[in-house]
Amino acid sequence: MQELEAHEMPLHKVFSSDYDFHVPDYQRPYAWEEEQAVQLLTDLVEALDRGTDEPYFLGSIVLVKEGQTASRADVIDGQQRLTTLTILLSVLRDLTDDPQLSLDLDTLVSEPGSKMLGLARRPRLTLRPRDAGFFRQYVQTMGAIKTLRALNAEMLSTDAQKAVLRNAAALHSRLANWSEERRLGLVQMLGERTYLVVVSTPDLDSAHRIFSVMNSRGLDLSPTDIFKSKIIGDLGPKASDECATAWEDAEEALGREDFAELFLHLRMIYAKKRAEQELLKEFPEQVLSHYLPGRAETFVNDVVRPYADAYVQVRDATYEAAQGAEKVNAWFRRLQQVDNNDWRPAALWALRNHANNPQWLDQFLGALERLSASMFIRRVYTTPRVTRYAELLRQLDLGHGLGSEALELTDAEQAETRARLNGDLYLVGKIRKYVLLRLDELLAQGQGVAYDHPVITVEHVLPQNPKPDSQWIALFDDDERAEWTHKLANLVLLNRAKNSVAQNYDFIVKKAKYFTGRSGVVPFALTSQVLQHLEWTPDLLSTRQKHLMELLSNEWRL
Repeated sequence: MQELEAHEMPLHKVFSSDYDFHVPDYQRPYAWEEEQAVQLLTDLVEALDRGTDEPYFLGSIVLVKEGQTASRADVIDGQQRLTTLTILLSVLRDLTDDPQLSLDLDTLVSEPGSKMLGLARRPRLTLRPRDAGFFRQYVQTMGAIKTLRALNAEMLSTDAQKAVLRNAAALHSRLANWSEERRLGLVQMLGERTYLVVVSTPDLDSAHRIFSVMNSRGLDLSPTDIFKSKIIGDLGPKASDECATAWEDAEEALGREDFAELFLHLRMIYAKKRAEQELLKEFPEQVLSHYLPGRAETFVNDVVRPYADAYVQVRDATYEAAQGAEKVNAWFRRLQQVDNNDWRPAALWALRNHANNPQWLDQFLGALERLSASMFIRRVYTTPRVTRYAELLRQLDLGHGLGSEALELTDAEQAETRARLNGDLYLVGKIRKYVLLRLDELLAQGQGVAYDHPVITVEHVLPQNPKPDSQWIALFDDDERAEWTHKLANLVLLNRAKNSVAQNYDFIVKKAKYFTGRSGVVPFALTSQVLQHLEWTPDLLSTRQKHLMELLSNEWRL
């Protein structure tokens, strides 16, 4: 087996017939921002202005390349840099008035071809199929930069093409005002003493391991990109193009970060156990092995596409149905308030398998929210929490459905949940807002609740540290303050930032100045209830605590 190779290569050797660079379908599109492109030029200019003969290194690229005799090189890392360098060389080519210099630069951008050597004219760098033709026509063709700059960005079909236009215009605007002599100096520096470290290996997995430990200016290659390469590699040309497009559409719909998270959830749905190793190692064995070789198209069409669609509906609460959709979306919004996403695989499974049954989804998601809320309130840590959801997925796959035992709370779990809710709730910072928002929703039932305020805070009615001369001292003795200060009954929601002065007001003043909005309207039912009382006493809090606990106990069947 051929060994890994790494060489320091001058730019004129990188952009030569030794390399026929191709960006694989599974790579993300060109995405460098103007800031990154201009920074590349700035770094080169600083090296030029130092006026030394020292070599300047632009970083590294990682390739899959079959030995020295083959020119084909798949770019695993370095696409962003190679693409931006091609844009820079093309801008310099089209700015110069020197025909020979223009030809020299064009030779770096495109292989001119040779009858003697049997080489056809071709671009040195070929982008992904969606953008390759555009890049060839508007960048790599002699004189194309002027035409490119005249295009309307809004009319371009991909974000990558818009990035090419944006970065070409930015580089052109900075170089157009240079003298011919100064641009020549930059070109000579690029050709003579600008280097890349070229790392090549014939094996994709080896290339990814190299990439993972290298410090690179490029944009990260994620495990999903590697999975895509395995899927696309298992298909014929037509199916490959169709599946690559479907994959990219799903990734664009979710965004790169959420698309990567989707694969963590897919691993859980299939493996039904807590992750023990990194996704790159487990996913091929636990998921892809069901589809490769021979069923790659099924994986894209029956797994990636429908689960990506389900992820969007869960994340954005955009489930649609002829009837009952709002109830389902309300559960998604409630679940989003929990401080972890471990419930998502079960929700995704439910949408994938019961999307046409909103009544079933309403019942299932209600039970799932009850389970996730209880574990959240009881502060169940990661391992037992994930284990519980894994068992739920196993039972769902066995057909237990709404009767899945893992979906229910035991008597002990119900009792502990009640005890936590009935304790000093305010002192558990992570859960107090969640509990109060759920309670507020119950109090406002039928009034249509939307919690889209930029700020929501949890406040005490009886303050934590009342002034010695305040009414609070007369109304509550030390034991009563200790008993009620942090309890559920003494807490309200406000859509404003905390005010340390207002927190200590007496009850009547606090209602008027702190608990009432500027328009006199309070957006929270929980807080409106407080405003109806003329005084705030231990007896009132005792009655209120029982009432609020009853509401939560009924809602969560505790």
